[in-house]
Amino acid sequence: MNYEQAKELLTSQGKFYINLGLERIQSILKLIGNPQEKIKIIHVAGTNGKGSVSSILANILKCAGYKTGLYTSPHLVEYTERIKINNIDISKEDFATYIEKICTIAETKNIHLTEFEILTAIAFKYFADNKVKIAVIETGLGGRFDATNVCKKPILSIITSISLDHTDRLGNTIEKIAFEKAGIIKPKSTILTEISNKGFKIIKNTAEEKKAKLIVATNYVNMNFENGNNYVSIEDKKCEFPLLGLYQKANLSIVLQAVEFLKIKTEAVIEGLKTAKWPARLEYIKDKNLLIDGAHNPDAAKELRKSLDYYFNNQKRIFLYSTLNTKDYKEIAKILFNEDDEIYYYEFNNKNAISFEEYKNNNPQIINIKQFNKDQLKDFLLKPELKIVTGSLYMIGELYNELKS
Repeated sequence: MNYEQAKELLTSQGKFYINLGLERIQSILKLIGNPQEKIKIIHVAGTNGKGSVSSILANILKCAGYKTGLYTSPHLVEYTERIKINNIDISKEDFATYIEKICTIAETKNIHLTEFEILTAIAFKYFADNKVKIAVIETGLGGRFDATNVCKKPILSIITSISLDHTDRLGNTIEKIAFEKAGIIKPKSTILTEISNKGFKIIKNTAEEKKAKLIVATNYVNMNFENGNNYVSIEDKKCEFPLLGLYQKANLSIVLQAVEFLKIKTEAVIEGLKTAKWPARLEYIKDKNLLIDGAHNPDAAKELRKSLDYYFNNQKRIFLYSTLNTKDYKEIAKILFNEDDEIYYYEFNNKNAISFEEYKNNNPQIINIKQFNKDQLKDFLLKPELKIVTGSLYMIGELYNELKS
């Protein structure tokens, strides 16, 4: 089986759907030797920031000399981006081999796995087979019934910022969502969160119930943006940090508390921050004056708005935007767009994507909006104004290679 065949198998038979629960993933993992029990795991949940925290932390661990696995979702362009060892994606050949193996076993034993469950099983098996020292594992959705929540004794669990998202699955209040995220807390484990987390009370109560040690990150780093470059201060040392976003202050407070708990040396921390990458999350391409950010819920839109006003306050803005019908796109529009912003709306290839007409009709307050197609991309990128590509990560993934090339 080659990579294209593996992708076809992965996306066929209705596997791309959400079916929360641990029974299926536990069954397949048992059949392949419970690889999740053979590696040290840092488990990360949250609504916003969990990808950044996972990526930064994994990079620091790599710089500290640990063979480090990283499992994240979704991907931008290729499925292989989701599973990395020391920042190197799983090869397409290995990916296909693991897909075939997992799917064959599941079919033989009549276990109906979702796409995410297949990928999660592959990640654990791949990391165990390659003897990673530590794996940073990001939840897909929620926490309590997320397929990643099979690690019995994580060395550290982390919960990043919590806000309203996936309300149809996780509940329509912060408290309900926080309860689901806090489901990753194991008895007598260690849980780390940040002091301003909206779900802090629920996290604290859950930690107490499970007799888990709660570590609270409270110290924010100083961050400065100078001549198109971003810097943070670590132990009075000015350190390059390429990831933009004022919200990174909260993420970094979590990361720095985590590396202190893990006893990582300062040199590795500085090197890890300097070389951190997290594509399409306030990713600024200076020579194109182009900003790419997957702000797909209201809180993420607020953070993008703050960051635009901080980093690019005096620049005219042109947005390229699209969204899914599962998102609160009306509220996002109120937050994100100003009257003088120029907005292009792109209908991308996804069954849940909102059409241009539907989006326009549901947001009559947006006057300066036009429909966009791929043929306009070259001219769009040549515009001198600040260009912001945002909204659905699926849309960004569809255009990403062309945006970067």
